[in-house]
Amino acid sequence: MKVAAVQMKAALGDMRFNLEKARGLIREAFRQGCEMVILPEFFPTAVAFHPSLLKAAMPLEGPALQLMREMAVEHGGYVGGSFIASVGRDNLNVFALAFPDGRYATHAKDQPTMWENCYYRGGKDEGILNTPLGPVGVALCWELVRTRTARRLRGRVDLLVGGSCWWTVPDRAIPLPGKRKAHLENLEVMRETPVRMARMLGVPVVHAAHAGEFTARMPLVPFLPYRSYFLGDTMIVGPTGEILAHLERKDGEGIAVADVEPGRAEPQEEIP
Repeated sequence: MKVAAVQMKAALGDMRFNLEKARGLIREAFRQGCEMVILPEFFPTAVAFHPSLLKAAMPLEGPALQLMREMAVEHGGYVGGSFIASVGRDNLNVFALAFPDGRYATHAKDQPTMWENCYYRGGKDEGILNTPLGPVGVALCWELVRTRTARRLRGRVDLLVGGSCWWTVPDRAIPLPGKRKAHLENLEVMRETPVRMARMLGVPVVHAAHAGEFTARMPLVPFLPYRSYFLGDTMIVGPTGEILAHLERKDGEGIAVADVEPGRAEPQEEIP
């Protein structure tokens, strides 16, 4: 099947703007003949340490899911992405995959990362969606890094989808020791993560990401701005780790498209 991974330059906290941008990118992917379109983690808002994120949570069946279901039905395909959703008394980082018939399945990310802890709690499901395509795994951002993710999905899914909102260290105006080394190490982990997960599971991986700049607040130092950017590296990876399509941050907003065959190959890498 032809799949698309979307790379966005979202406006931090601006839901209306980002949802309309996502709508246009989804339509473009379907125009290119894609059967599945995956949006980045937090596609309606992006995420950073910023007051706008305190109002980012929406109902599970609110505007983000409504958009994905509408597009899936209209184009007869699959549309997935994550957003902060109010579920009962909690906020969760929910990835929803909408089906061509309007139904959907969800996964809540297992653990918030750093400032994400201000906005949602971790989920408890296994990240395996029952879909008309068969079992589809989901992993969001640092879920792709955790060995427990690989252990719970290995041998149980035919495809892995998800996305990231992976930021880096603040800009050069803030003199932190070892900042350049930390940035390069962070980028290296980002780039190798979808590839290694594909090799550990033996299934194709569709990974969408953000690539825009943002200005937020510095945790614990509110008068100091945190100016940075998201790392990008949207990619589609084959089951043995070959990169089939790739967008770097410098490529900006766009769509990575490739043909994949859901199914399980022999894993090429052991889980550490």
